[in-house]
This record gives sequence, C-alpha cells and structure tokens, in this order.
Amino acid sequence: MPKKRIKKWLAVPVVCFIFMGCSANETSHQHAKDNQKNTIRIMAPLLSPESPGENSPSLKALEAYTKKDIKVTWVPNSSYNDKFNIVMASGDMPHAIVVTDKSPGFIKSVKAGAFWELSKYVKDYKNLSRADEKVMKNSSVNGEVYGIYRARDLIRASIIIRTDWLTNVGLDMPKTIEDFYEVLKAFKEKDPDKNGKDDTYGMVVPKWMGLGNGSPWDIMQTWFGAPNRYGVNENGELVPDFTTDEYMEALRFFKKLYDERLINQDFAVMDSAKWNDPIVKGKAGVIVDTGSRASQIQSALEEADPKNKNVIDVVGTVKGPKGTYTFPTSGYAGMIAIPKASVKTEKELKDVLAFLDKMNDEQAQIIANNGVEGRNYKLENGTFTSLEKNNKKLLYEHEGLAQFSMGIPEQRYYIAEQKTRLFKHRQQVVKEGEKIAVFNPAESLVSDLYTQKGAQLDNIILDAKTQFIIGDIDEKGFQDAVELWYKSGGEELMKELNELYLQSK
Repeated sequence: MPKKRIKKWLAVPVVCFIFMGCSANETSHQHAKDNQKNTIRIMAPLLSPESPGENSPSLKALEAYTKKDIKVTWVPNSSYNDKFNIVMASGDMPHAIVVTDKSPGFIKSVKAGAFWELSKYVKDYKNLSRADEKVMKNSSVNGEVYGIYRARDLIRASIIIRTDWLTNVGLDMPKTIEDFYEVLKAFKEKDPDKNGKDDTYGMVVPKWMGLGNGSPWDIMQTWFGAPNRYGVNENGELVPDFTTDEYMEALRFFKKLYDERLINQDFAVMDSAKWNDPIVKGKAGVIVDTGSRASQIQSALEEADPKNKNVIDVVGTVKGPKGTYTFPTSGYAGMIAIPKASVKTEKELKDVLAFLDKMNDEQAQIIANNGVEGRNYKLENGTFTSLEKNNKKLLYEHEGLAQFSMGIPEQRYYIAEQKTRLFKHRQQVVKEGEKIAVFNPAESLVSDLYTQKGAQLDNIILDAKTQFIIGDIDEKGFQDAVELWYKSGGEELMKELNELYLQSK
C-alpha cells in the first residue's frame, strides 16, 4: 500500500438466570406457561447499584399499562456481553433481549439466524413505524434490521466551559478553533480563578482515545474537516479517517495542546470516571463531551459552593479551516432484539412487537424514566419536580426500566432541568448541529474481518495516536503505524467494507 495519504474525502443486573440444562420439553413448557400468563421475559443490563424489584411500584405500573407480566433478568453492565454470549449458547432465551452493541457475539448470532429480521413488521405499529430512517439504518446489520434501536440524540457533542473563568480572563465563548486555543491558553496562564497561583490548565481529557465513538479527540478532529471514522474520497470509495490530511492537522493541534500543557499531562492514563473532578475542584475549565455532562458539573459545582450558580455553559462547535462541522452520534445506544428460540411464530413475534410499541407510548416512557407520580415525582401547574433527590431507593425503583424504553419516535418523559438556561442552550446545540453533522458513511456496515481482527487493528492506531501526542513518535512514526495497520489486515478490511458499501448503495 503506498505511503502517501489520500488527501481528499467528502463529508457525507444483579442476578442472571441461565438454564443451561433445560431440555427441549422443559423449554417448550416454559414458553406455554409464559403465553398462558401473558408474560414477557426480558434480559437487560443494569447500570444502577440496585435493580427494580418484582414489587417495584414502577414495574407494577408498567405491567398495568402494558397488560403484561414483565419478568426481567438483570445483568451487571460490566459483564453484559459475556452473559449475552452464555445465554445465546444456552438456548433458553428471553422474548426480548437488549443488545448493547454490534459485538462479535451478536453478529455471529445474527448470521446463524438466531434473531428475527424486523424490517417488514415495524410499519404496522403506531410508534415503531415512525422510527428515524437514518438511525434505523445505522443500527442495522448491512441494511437488515435485527433490533429496535434505543434512541439517543443525534447531536450531543459540546464544548463545556466555566463562564466565570471566561469573564475573569476577559474572553467570550469561542467561535473558531483559534478562539478555542486562546481560551485554553488563558485558562492556564491568566489565573482564571484569581487565587494568585499557577495551578490551572485549559481542558481535561481522559484516556478515552476513541475511533469514531465520540471521544473528545473524535469530536475535535471534525472541527478540522476530518471524517467521522471513514470518509469518502473523490472516487466514491471509503477511506479511514487517519489517512487524510485533515486528520493529521487535527493530530498536530492535539500535540500542541499537550506540549504547551494546556491539557492534563496524564490524559493517557486518566480514569474517565474521574473526568469531572478537575473542573469541580477548580483545576481545569473545559471539557469536550456530551452536553449532558454540563449539568452534572454545574450541579457538583453548586454543591461544593452555592456561589457557583450558572457558571457552566455550552457551545456546540467551533469553525475550522474548512468550515463548521460537528460530530454526531449514531442516534442510538444498542437495540432490543427478538430471539427466534423463544419467539417461534409470527403471531408471537407480533405480540412482542406490540409490547415494544406500547413501551414507546408517553405514559410508558414516563413510568420507565420518571417513575410513579406522587411517589417518584410531582407535577404542579405543569412543572415537574423529582422527589428522589435525597432518596436513591426511590430512583432505583424505576431507573433500570429505562434500559428497555426506546424513545421512538421521540423522548416523551419529563426532564427536571427543562426550564434552565443551560438546558435551553443544549437544545440549541442539538438543533444547530443536525445541519452540520459529519456522519460515518460505514455506520451500518458489518465486516467479518473487522469482527475477527478489529480490536487488534484499532489498537495499532490508538497507540500511535497517543504516542504522537505525547511525543514518543513523530509524523513518520505515525505513518509507519498506518502502514502496519494496512499490512495487518487493514487493506483487506477496506476492500471488504467498500464491497459492502457499494452493495448498500
């Protein structure tokens, strides 16, 4: 493969019940009992310390609304993919299973015919028929739909900034990459907290390097006109982002931020769970991430000192050398798939789809995401107030239920902060970002080679990216890593992806 880069591209749960020893008769008997009881069995990840128990008022309310006896197998999120593979091998499946990503295990199961293909069915349901076509395609496997996606905002990327620090250094919210750089430099050099000490820096970045999955580096590279994971060159072919000139320009900028100590020097090892800490503790003033993090930081700053009211704000993106772009999400976070092992007929399939459709009704979304009125929240003159602030037990009664609340065609539950300035600015970021988003043209494509060797290939580039930023290798060293990527399977990968891309068009 030639070393010259391609220069142009076009932006286009607590307990898991696994019945390994069930015989076919026992499984059939279980399914018959489920049908008699009008039961729906679901497997979902648990991100909270506690799952909603069987007697959870929220679960009971959801059962009453959907007219289903809902049985959930909760699996800790940290081990979810492993449990998913075990359950698939066991043969004893739930009626609906949350698939957190297109993991090799899921793709293998799809190719083995383990899940229903849903394209021709969703049109028959009130909510599911209104699913976003772009997001449905993104969540598909080479254009075929094997799950109902769990919706997320297409635009979440934001620059989160301490506005009190901006005031102290005499700057406005940045509008260009140059402005952004000046803000970071001022936050390091101009004593933004006015304590007379040289103890601050510009932006905090964790060890999340990212390859098209929304890391700070992914977001910032689009400012320079670089692709989102893959671009399309002048010949209409997919090319990796790291082979473009725009990517290298972004990489040089990242190195400059590191060399001038405008970002934390330990970014390569910093735990993302501690990402907010430097801002809350007054050490840094900027984070580039999803806009929702801004609210977390604002709340933490106010808890630390009530004087810190309204000190955090967001801007969506900044103008770069080739225009103004922003990084979108794929529009979903996993999906809900329906296994053929437990849902054997079209009649049963349509019954499960009817349940999933009903889960998208406004009332079901509210129960799953907010709980029960009068217990978990109150409404006064149309204003939503959570009653869970100092009672995590109340939150845990319903929090897990959101894992199978899809939000199609739109989010219909209450958000406590809807009337705040910060929330309104975040909504503005979303609206503006949809017009300038750089989408990944290969989002829906699933390559066999990537399923087998993707992690190895990704690590070659991720390691080189880190090494370049911290100065362990130069540009030649980075290009050597790109050549290694091609020789290690990257060349075959791009051939396979381009064949799939051509077929998808």
